[in-house]
Amino acid sequence: MSARIISGLETAARIREELKEEVRVLKEQHGLVPGLVTIIVGKNPASVSYVTAKQKTAKELGFYSVQEDVAEDVPEEDLLAMIEKYNEDPSIHGILVQLPLPGHINESQVLYAIRPDKDVDGFHPVNIGKLLIGEAHFYPCTPLGIQQLLVRNGIEVNGAEVVVVGRSNIVGKPIAMMLVQKAKGANATVTMCHTGTRDLGSHTRRADILIVAAGKPKAITADMVKEGATVIDVGVNRIGMTPEGKARLCGDVDFEGVKEKAGAITPVPGGVGPMTITMLMLNTVRAAKLAGKII
Repeated sequence: MSARIISGLETAARIREELKEEVRVLKEQHGLVPGLVTIIVGKNPASVSYVTAKQKTAKELGFYSVQEDVAEDVPEEDLLAMIEKYNEDPSIHGILVQLPLPGHINESQVLYAIRPDKDVDGFHPVNIGKLLIGEAHFYPCTPLGIQQLLVRNGIEVNGAEVVVVGRSNIVGKPIAMMLVQKAKGANATVTMCHTGTRDLGSHTRRADILIVAAGKPKAITADMVKEGATVIDVGVNRIGMTPEGKARLCGDVDFEGVKEKAGAITPVPGGVGPMTITMLMLNTVRAAKLAGKII
């Protein structure tokens, strides 16, 4: 029997409705409007698409939303000055600088310039450090989206054997640290695999929950998955074009094969992707509440 499909589109829509109501209450009872600024450097098509989607969602939820379109040749010091301006702006609670940045700009220096209490992407070393010790205010958006997909779709994480394939700073490392915490929606036994892992299948076949962020199309096949496991596919790979001229996408999991063996699985597209932007909005609302001393 085919696996249950875990829809990121449906789960994200439910969370956005909750956030919309939360924003309404913040405005009416506290006079507080969550503020988000997105900064994009250059005209990278994928980056423009992502930022447009983030701005659209922010406005739909009732945020105060600002977009800064910056020339690709902007001096690094000018970009840092812009970040500092928004660090000091009380109407802005979240600052997001869209990556990647042009080669002449030090990405780490830019990300570290964002004040930790406005780092709604959750990438500042202070926030990553707090995540590690279980005291995070903001979690990186994609890992948080994965955790919410599991919790809100009734997947038991407590005591589960979790295997993470991929060790990136954006997905692999933070989701492993989140799920190993002694906390609700976590408390799992976590194994992290990567390009140096010997006999990857021997690890993935042990997983009750398999999270794949390998960056390689269809890297996980049905013979590498435990019967009835939950499979979360983070990958988005372009593998050609449709006759209509749209990009043909696939994940890091061989969906057609694995869905006949797994108990539950996320599709690509429509799985983890829609959750990431929604988690950015959730982090921004949390930042606003922290700034207003409401939590």
